[in-house]
Amino acid sequence: MIIFKLIWESFRFALQALRSNLTRTVLSLLGVTIGIFAIIAVFTLVDSLEKNIKSSFSFLGTNVLRVDRFPFSSGPGEYPWWRYFRRPPANYSEFVFLKERLKNAEAITISASASATLKRGSSSFEGANLEGVVFDHKEVYDVPVVDGRFFTELEITAARNVTVLGAKIANALFPEGDAIGKEMKIKGQKFMVIGLLEEEGEGLFDLPSKDDACLIPFGSFGKMYYLGRWGIEPTIAAKGMDSDRGLIALENEMTGLLRGKRGLKPTEEDDFALNKSEFIQNAIGAIFDVISIAGAVIGGFSILVGGFGIANIMFVSVRERTNIIGIQKSLGAKNYFILLQFLFESTFLSLFGGLTGLVLVFAITFIPLGSLEIFMSAKNMALGIGLSMVIGMLSGVVPAGIAARMDPVEAIRTN
Repeated sequence: MIIFKLIWESFRFALQALRSNLTRTVLSLLGVTIGIFAIIAVFTLVDSLEKNIKSSFSFLGTNVLRVDRFPFSSGPGEYPWWRYFRRPPANYSEFVFLKERLKNAEAITISASASATLKRGSSSFEGANLEGVVFDHKEVYDVPVVDGRFFTELEITAARNVTVLGAKIANALFPEGDAIGKEMKIKGQKFMVIGLLEEEGEGLFDLPSKDDACLIPFGSFGKMYYLGRWGIEPTIAAKGMDSDRGLIALENEMTGLLRGKRGLKPTEEDDFALNKSEFIQNAIGAIFDVISIAGAVIGGFSILVGGFGIANIMFVSVRERTNIIGIQKSLGAKNYFILLQFLFESTFLSLFGGLTGLVLVFAITFIPLGSLEIFMSAKNMALGIGLSMVIGMLSGVVPAGIAARMDPVEAIRTN
């Protein structure tokens, strides 16, 4: 019961401080408001931007290992770029070879893509991301079919002319809707629409999007495009198991199998690159971590100023309530009661300022910024409230200590 009494009295005194001298209190709390606003706004913008950028690279998949000629990154002393061009591209026979032998992969796929113009009657869609895929493609990458269906194994094996379209293509070629079962043309060949992908929306960068995707069987793609060294190159991708942290086992297994398939001697270097989809996301995360730290440092100075403002209010409050403190102690109030009373009060005052800052940050989330969607996470809200409480307690420690150590007789005599 005592703790609830302390909280209630502290809250009442905090409200009294706000009412008695509103201008002074608001100006003192402004530092906390600006500090919380600066830090949480930076974290919110950074988190939102990071999430949007990472979602733009969602086409790379999650927990996926790709076979490419070029690595995603290169360290110091890497061999010249022109030597990468001499590497052979992945091919369908290597895909079959890996599919039959890989033990550390949940699924494996091969795909190839090209930019194409799609037509239906007098309507056309230029710049479509035409992609040839196999049946297990949906097990490696996210293929959200919202209407119709994905390819069957028979359609993939027989290389039938069927397609799954992205939302933007479907809206352009079939404005009347109901594209399922209707025909369109790709490079003069008729294809029947069997499925539609979920609309993804615009991203921050001009990167491959499911909205511009036109999926067809890998064999059908190979009939229209030359797959070779100087043509359009296929990409083999394997999805690792959740238990394989860092895809170490899958990487080692794929390296050994590919070296054996390509006939590389033990002394010869790899003529392929195994790229992890998480590399780019981790690199992006590292960049935004630095930005977050810089923003936190800048906002920290504002919070420090706000802490001095709270401390000033508490020193004034102790001086104005010296008589009351003396009466409370003469009636038997313990030192910890007085101490906690002022600590709670300083914490409440700081919370007022911090919550105001959070409200301002929350207001930012409603500002339209094009394709950048701003969101305020529960983690950032909790961080803002936690920082406000810490600043309030630290700012009230010294004034509360002074009040707790007062001599009741001297305090009562004070005018």
